[in-house]
Amino acid sequence: MKKQYFGTDGIRGKVGEFPINAEFMLKLGWATGRVLASDKNPRVIIGKDTRISGYLFESSLKAGLVAAGVETLLIGPMPTPGIAYLTRTLRCSAGIVISASHNPYWDNGIKFFSSEGLKLSDDVELEIEKVLAEPMQMCESHKLGKARYVTDAAGRYIEFCKSTVPSSINLKDLTIVIDCAHGATYHIAPAVFRELGANVIKMGCEPNGLNINEGFGSTSPQTLVEKVKETGADLGIAFDGDGDRVIMVDEKGQIVDGDEFVYIIASDSKQSGRLQGGVVGTLMSNLGLEIALKEKEIPFARSKVGDRYVMELLKDNDWLVGGESSGHIICLDKTSTGDGIVAALQILLAMKKSQKSLHQLKSEMVKYPQKMINVRFSQTESDPIEHPSVIDAVKKVEDELGEEGRVLLRKSGTEPLIRVMVEGKNNDVVTTKAEQLAKVVREICPIPTH
Repeated sequence: MKKQYFGTDGIRGKVGEFPINAEFMLKLGWATGRVLASDKNPRVIIGKDTRISGYLFESSLKAGLVAAGVETLLIGPMPTPGIAYLTRTLRCSAGIVISASHNPYWDNGIKFFSSEGLKLSDDVELEIEKVLAEPMQMCESHKLGKARYVTDAAGRYIEFCKSTVPSSINLKDLTIVIDCAHGATYHIAPAVFRELGANVIKMGCEPNGLNINEGFGSTSPQTLVEKVKETGADLGIAFDGDGDRVIMVDEKGQIVDGDEFVYIIASDSKQSGRLQGGVVGTLMSNLGLEIALKEKEIPFARSKVGDRYVMELLKDNDWLVGGESSGHIICLDKTSTGDGIVAALQILLAMKKSQKSLHQLKSEMVKYPQKMINVRFSQTESDPIEHPSVIDAVKKVEDELGEEGRVLLRKSGTEPLIRVMVEGKNNDVVTTKAEQLAKVVREICPIPTH
């Protein structure tokens, strides 16, 4: 059975357009409660980011859950990984996140966590969708659920984040710029780093419901680059709207991305004897990461793009460290999901232990030039990537690059785009080859003019 509403990361769309409206959220809460009704005394926690529509959907989901007889805990603005953590520690049947991550305020979405703080399985999502198709019926009055606020949620999560590094670590000699994207980390991240001793310079910490991700955060790192240079800070840390992604800026104003995080964390873990097995990246991970890990004799595997697939491959291999170039970093020895604050703390821990700056650690991995070109195509039954002309062109470029380069063509999961990516040692060669392949793709899948 194919899922109708759930994508690879929950349900997401434009506010006011089905299914991102109050009526659907009411029924989604009820359907979720019905699926969880088999639990004894089911309890669900709801958290959100800072976009204005969160108030509406929080109320709708709460009403649906209560109508299904589920105790509902409300924690207000909280990073997505914080909701996963609290779902586990408060022994909830599930956790619900109201967020559209790095999207603008006019979008919103719903993500779920299981009682273990993991993404819901496909089977559970399908069961929720099955119940959504049924008429909504309240349970009897004496079986209705109750709702209450958890007043110490922020403090609980702050202490958890701090616990992921040794208590001996003191950041008092570091000045750090923290960019919270006017999102869910605005009241969490500055406190974590300040309580660990750092001199914190805040930015993007004044959410008004409409400014989430607007010119700030991990998707707009240039703002942080400028602030680090202006203040002479030791480094900068930028989170996305819901706090599960992180990008850093070193003392020279250079951006440090998820591939470099994975390398730094894995290298430090191996040196200290904590690394279990190898590391998982994705099809988009830079070739330089693979080569740098190979030099340290650290196994490396690639998953499909998406933190869900990184997690699946980590569990299949019984490994602990994985991530995406975009800054989704998973440290399974610390927590159950990708966590921007926890990942940043592991980088600072590596800096402290090695007595090296962020730029020095970053420089140990040499990134290969990478060129990405998006080619729009019409949605037809044929797959442009499987066209003989495209296959032949890809093979030719791969043969020319040899072991010192890589070609990847993949469909976007959200738009009618073919992403053409080429990597290699020489930037001019990489750019030329990517443009050649993009031209072939365009020729066999022209866009309709009407």
